[in-house]
Amino acid sequence: MLDIAELRKEDIALVGGKGANLGEMTENGFPVPEGFVVTTEAFTHFLEKNSLIERLNCLAGKLRMDSDAQLTEASNELRRLFDESKIPQDLAFEIIERYEQMARNDKTARVAVRSSATAEDLPTASFAGQQDTYLNINGEMNVLEKVKRCWSSLFTPRAIAYRISKGFDHNRVRLAVVVQEMIDSEVSGVMFTLDPTASSKQMMIEAGFGQGEAIVSGKVTPDTYFVDRDTYKISEKKVSTQKWKLSMGPENDLMRIDFSYDDSNKQKLPDEKIIELAKIGSRIEDHYGGPMDVEWCMEDGKLYVVQARPVTTLNGRVKTMAGKEKSKEPEKGKVQKVILKGLAASPGVVSGKIRIYNEGESLDVVKKGEILVTVMTSPDMVPAMTSAAAIVTDEGGMTCHAAIVARELGMPCIVGAREATRILKTGMMVTIDGTRGIVMEGAPEQKEDEAPALVFSQSVPVTGTKIMVNVGIPHKAEEYSKLPVSGVGLMRIEFLFTSFIGEHPQAMMEKGRLQELVDKLAEGIGIVGKAFFPRPVILRLSDFKTNEYRDMPGGDKFEPQEANPMIGWRGCSRYVSPQYREAFKLELQAVKKAREEMNLKNIWVMLPFVRTIQEVKDINCMMDEIGLRRGPDFKLYLMAEVPVIIFMAEEFCDVCDGFSIGSNDLTQLIMGADRDSEILGKMGYFDERYDAIKRAIKMLIDAAHKKGVPVGICGQAPSVYPEFTEFLVRAGIDSISLNPDTVVKTIPMVASTEQIIILERLRRP
Repeated sequence: MLDIAELRKEDIALVGGKGANLGEMTENGFPVPEGFVVTTEAFTHFLEKNSLIERLNCLAGKLRMDSDAQLTEASNELRRLFDESKIPQDLAFEIIERYEQMARNDKTARVAVRSSATAEDLPTASFAGQQDTYLNINGEMNVLEKVKRCWSSLFTPRAIAYRISKGFDHNRVRLAVVVQEMIDSEVSGVMFTLDPTASSKQMMIEAGFGQGEAIVSGKVTPDTYFVDRDTYKISEKKVSTQKWKLSMGPENDLMRIDFSYDDSNKQKLPDEKIIELAKIGSRIEDHYGGPMDVEWCMEDGKLYVVQARPVTTLNGRVKTMAGKEKSKEPEKGKVQKVILKGLAASPGVVSGKIRIYNEGESLDVVKKGEILVTVMTSPDMVPAMTSAAAIVTDEGGMTCHAAIVARELGMPCIVGAREATRILKTGMMVTIDGTRGIVMEGAPEQKEDEAPALVFSQSVPVTGTKIMVNVGIPHKAEEYSKLPVSGVGLMRIEFLFTSFIGEHPQAMMEKGRLQELVDKLAEGIGIVGKAFFPRPVILRLSDFKTNEYRDMPGGDKFEPQEANPMIGWRGCSRYVSPQYREAFKLELQAVKKAREEMNLKNIWVMLPFVRTIQEVKDINCMMDEIGLRRGPDFKLYLMAEVPVIIFMAEEFCDVCDGFSIGSNDLTQLIMGADRDSEILGKMGYFDERYDAIKRAIKMLIDAAHKKGVPVGICGQAPSVYPEFTEFLVRAGIDSISLNPDTVVKTIPMVASTEQIIILERLRRP
């Protein structure tokens, strides 16, 4: 026996992954409940005294995953050997002695008895839920019984199937048992120090009332909190409804306690505790040198860490039904109908037939390559899960059993879909997109003889400056998405009005065709958003001038005559005006539809021709009314093209998430040169390379960076003038959005300029 406080992470062979990590955290000052570990040497001693080693090796060598029935039969036979064997007297006495010391003369002390295998919680495998854990155990004989049950859980069907799938040798795995003080959890949950389902730099914390078993099993859907890894600010909270909790019962059990309606909708963990927990997670990650999966609980307001393991699923890949690897990005092309949404628990896209699984059925009903759909998964279902191509559950959160195992197996998974078992039917062909958390009708269309056009074939260097692309025609998005870019820096919604609608928006409203307008705009937005997912697509909202609007069918009734439309009623001034406000809201509704119904959370928006702070505040209010709220996955950018933004950059930083320089209009307004004037153009007045323009850009970048706000450029100049691109890089621009045909040739120049800047700094005396 060894106290947890004596252990270190190097002791895995002796105390298993869980025991070693708990000891490592205790030594380094993390709040871990006290306890001791029954070592793997004790396990071997038990096997030897009962002459089990040869018998186990013989049976284990014959194990297969051919069917659920065969696996269950083999498991029962192996576990029966343990049940019929006795813990040696010397070992039993030592376990009881340690338990009594921990109980401090309280013979009814409650403990958790937890398995800790030598092949779990490793950098390459987390073995979530593979061996048994027993909670709220008291009394010497009960502790001894649960230690033996933990040992035999090495040979449950789920553990056998998992080791086979990961290539672990059954004969080499040993198991220690952790006996720990039982925490009567008010709140408990799981924290990922780096969200494993997204590329964002944030922590993800799940929290539920009571013992964590209800969360891990997927029986309740927990709150989810997202915390910025650098600032510890809570960036998003998703508060769930929890109608009951598991709490310590009077016997060796957990009892269910139901909540009143008011209590069921409360936030589970206070904000100050979310931040405190995030800081603990950050320290754990720093200590281990990588992202960690941390189980935690809280009693009497004190936070405890009860497990920590490396996050092993950040770079997994998924397989098609044919067994071939495919990328995690969604299929591109025509937008399929979304029939169900849930939580995006494990990334990847796969098509296949639905198999509804009901509790009590043989797991053999789930055939290889089918989509497993069930209320929730349990550890006993791992054999079926390894056969499935994807998993969808009615219940559960991001750290429930289904989510963790799916990420470990590298398969798409959607949890918390609520009505999956009702809406989906066995045999139905669907596409599961675990990256976006949606189920789509049918499989993507494939044309046998048609190969997608590759936009580039040569390799390009990596740049610190983000390279993005301007997209005009939505139907070219699939082709452009193959470019080596970080996303779309500019998508003009005007192209959707002209190619998808072709009529003045207020004329359509007058005819009662509001929904048609929203649907068509959302369709066009969706094509681009899906092609580039999960890379961001910055959608610039409408910026027609009055003369352009008048030329649209039905436009002459609604548009005034202006002497100079270029600096007239356009952009934000149109959005906030009473006569156009409702039409603008339809654009916002289309954005919301693309983001929510298609789960394209990579769609952001940008406001053109901003003149005042108040305009932006009013538009923010309109977005809030629609349900578009700024956060980690929804950003509001401002076009920096009116000089007022240059002079008041710091004030504008407070009402937006970034700037994108529109070099054409900025040049026009600084130089007083109509960009449509042929005479002035020939005389050279309209040139973005003029010193005044470059000074203005540098002023904006410097001011914005003081406030931590990024600046990009989406104007035409970087696509035309190489020397202008070099200036932007030297000025510290964060991103450059280019025309598609100039992306590949511009990237090497950006990389070269960055390298020159580094060398210049190194050579300075």
